[in-house]
Parts: sequence; structure tokens; C-alpha cells
Amino acid sequence: MADDLDWRAIIAPGDDADQQRDDRAVGAADDRAPSAPDRAGAPLEPSAADARPPHLTRRAAREAAARADRSSGGDDVVTDPQDHHHSDVRALFGHHDDETADRDAPGRAEQDSAAVAVGAAAGRDGGVGDGRRSGRRGGASRRPQPPRRRRSRGAVVAGIVIVAIVLAGGAGATLFVVPKVQSVVASLTKKQEPTDYTGSGTGKVTVTIKEGDIGSDVAKTLHRSGVVKTSTAFYQLLLTKQDVQFQPGSYQLKHHMSAKAALAALQDSANKVTATVLIPEGAVLKDVEASLVSKAGLTQASVAAAAADVSGYGLPAGVTSLEGYLFPATYPINPSWTATQYFQSMVDTMNQHLDDAGVPVAERAHVVTFASVVQKEAGLAADYPKVARVFQNRIDQGMPLQSDATVAYGTGHTDRVTTTDAERADAGNPYNTYQHKGLPPGPISNPGDIAINAVMHPAAGSWLYFVTVDLQTGATVFSTTYAEHEAAVAQWQAWMKAHPDYK
Repeated sequence: MADDLDWRAIIAPGDDADQQRDDRAVGAADDRAPSAPDRAGAPLEPSAADARPPHLTRRAAREAAARADRSSGGDDVVTDPQDHHHSDVRALFGHHDDETADRDAPGRAEQDSAAVAVGAAAGRDGGVGDGRRSGRRGGASRRPQPPRRRRSRGAVVAGIVIVAIVLAGGAGATLFVVPKVQSVVASLTKKQEPTDYTGSGTGKVTVTIKEGDIGSDVAKTLHRSGVVKTSTAFYQLLLTKQDVQFQPGSYQLKHHMSAKAALAALQDSANKVTATVLIPEGAVLKDVEASLVSKAGLTQASVAAAAADVSGYGLPAGVTSLEGYLFPATYPINPSWTATQYFQSMVDTMNQHLDDAGVPVAERAHVVTFASVVQKEAGLAADYPKVARVFQNRIDQGMPLQSDATVAYGTGHTDRVTTTDAERADAGNPYNTYQHKGLPPGPISNPGDIAINAVMHPAAGSWLYFVTVDLQTGATVFSTTYAEHEAAVAQWQAWMKAHPDYK
């Protein structure tokens, strides 16, 4: 089948030049075979396979094939075993387009018939010639032409089959190998991840800068809030700037801002949030809770629950209330904050101020309680250290503090410091420092810096008494003896009679 696909040649194709040399060699052998002498010089006898003329026409070949078929009953026809392979391949892949099939059909039919006739003759002769003619193809005397175009098309088809087999066989390995290769390539070609966003950002976010925050603190706050991509990018920008100052408060910024845009926004006063929660010095816990409800828009239930659960605020051991540990200051409204976050911010601020005042951690509870009493009893700023000295002298001498502010707190009247004889006589009130010596069991207000510093640095003096003789101006008289104190009390009573509406 000279015009059919040579499957073995497709699977292991050789060089075209080598193939042509082989074809020419075969043809030359065919031309020499009928008259080539043997080793003795005598011509060879023609075999049964060479009974037909060497140049048999296609018509004659077909007739010979028909006669052979009739003689053998159609059972002895031998064809090239490769024909089965070629037929299978053509059936599987659809061999070639219709136009080519129509063009090649007549010639291929004639060649197939001739091959059948030759095969029949070869079958009667055992199918094999002698050694000198074993290289002849189908017994044809003319040299067959190599089917270059058909072979090339078959090579393409076989190539596709081979690639498909390789791909199918390697699919399992691909699942493992490809991701690894991609990972290596990505690591070699990927650009370094940027540390900064670009642009002015999107959405809204409120960030709070606390009193005393430095550049690194601001950078961390911006990163935690999702404003800048990394704190490093913002801090490195600050290092290139001169005279950058941050004002405490809350600022309305955006998510995913570049470090440059975030810095510009913090320097723009228009971005500062003006809504605040103000905690004045001496305010009590219930006043702070009310401010969070009215100013921050939180519910009373959520605020009360956050105030009751004191376990997570980092308070001193044994402290059971936030009272006294909420530093008096102006806190900006942060729409995304919970009551717990507000309280935590206030506690953190108090701890910072205690540290700044040099208060040891182990003495925080004592100092805060002491300062809360001074905060309520003192009037003028200059009197705070003196008031602290009076109470400290009384403690040192084993005298009761006799603070009306503590008694009032114990009765629930936190809006005043005056008390009645009955209230001062009530020993059941644990905050009644007329009946119980020493400091009250806990803070009675939230003290500020002046009161804290007064406790840490009380004035020098021997005073054991004091009384405010003018509640409007805060003028206070300090006495060492009880007689001096009695005179000062008379002065206060006279003022109260002159101002009956003043509590």
C-alpha cells in the first residue's frame, strides 16, 4: 500500500533524505532483479511470484486479482498487516477532508487492487521470495513514489495523538508540578508588595488622637483603624517633615488613604470632630453614663452593662467600680465605639496621668480615692495641696476626716457637699467619715491632675481643719486649733444666711 500511511514511519519518522535513498535502493534492486546473475553467473529462474510481466498494468492487475480470488474462493487473499493499522487510524481520526478523498479515490482503488493481486500471488509462493528479491515491495518492478504529502498529514495526526497521550498521562503530575512552578516563577518575577496606599481613600472612619500621643502612636492608630496600609509608611513620612504637631481629638478620615493624604487630613481642622463627651473634674460615674447616652447616642442598657463589668479594664486588684478611674477630659464622639470602648479610653487616660504624676501602680487605688476626696472638698487650685495636708495630718493623728462630701456620696446625693446632723450621725453609711476613720472605701468622684498632684505633693503645714467661708469665690480658712476652726465656721454660717438659695 504505497499510498497509505506508514504507521511505523510516523511513530518513529526518519530523515526524509534517508527515506528517499532507501526508496531509490529498493527501486534499483527491482530493476536489476530479473536479469541479475547468481554467484555462478547463471540467470535466475523466475518464481511463481514473478509470473506476471514486470510492468503489469492496473487493469491487468485487477483482472489477475479477480482470477486469483475466484481460484482461491476468496480465502487466500493476503494483505499487508499494516493495512489494518492504517484503516484503524483513518477510521478513528476521519483520515482527510472530502475534497482530498474524492481526488485520491480512483488512484488509491487501482493501487489497492494491484496490491491484492500481488498478495495473492505471493500467497501461492509462500509469501516470501528468495534472499535476493526479499527487498521488493509487492513484487512491483517500478520504484514506488514516497507519499510525501499523505505521510506529512499522518505525522501531524500522530503527533496530536502522542501529545494527547502525554498530556493525559501527565495530568496527575500537573496538579502537583504546575502550582509549584507557578509559585517559583511568581517569587522570581513578583514585584515587592507596596507599603502604602494611593489616593485619598474611601468611606469614613473616625480616629482619636490622645493627649501625649507621639508620631509613632499616631501611625499605629491610623494603621489599626484601616486608614493607612502600614504604620511604617506614615512614620517614615513624618521623619521627612518638620514641625508636625498633632492636636488631641477625633478626626473624620477615610479607609485606605495614602500616608500623605492621611497626614494632610489630620492637619486640616475641618476634619476634626466637634461633638464631644465632657467629663469635668469631680464628676461621678452616673454623670459620665448620662453623657454617653445623651452625647454619644448609646443606650442606657449598654452603658450600664459596660460600667458593671469591670473585669476587663485593668483596674487595681479589689476595685469593683469604675468610679474614680475615668479621667476628667473632653472625649470626642466616635460613632463606631461601644460604651466599653469609651470607658476603656477613659481608664487608659487616667492610668497615663497617674504614671505622669509618679504614682506607683501598687498605690493607684489609695491615691485615686484620696484625690477624689480632695477634688470634692477643695475650691481654689491653690488650696488643693493644703486640703490634702489637712486630711493627711488627720490620718496620721488617728482623727476622722469628717468630710461632708464623703457622707453625701454615701447617701446618693452626689450633687452637694453639705449634710444634715442625721446624715453625719449615720454609722451605717460606710462613706460616713464622721463615724469611720481613714479614707472612704472607694473614690467618691473622678479626680483631675490638680487633685492627684496635691495628694502626691501636699503642702507643708500643721492644719487640722478647714472650711470654705465663701462658696461663690471658694475662699477657704485653714486652722490648726479647734477654736480657730469654730470662728471660721461662724463666718461660713453667716455667708449661708446671706445666700439662702445657695446649696
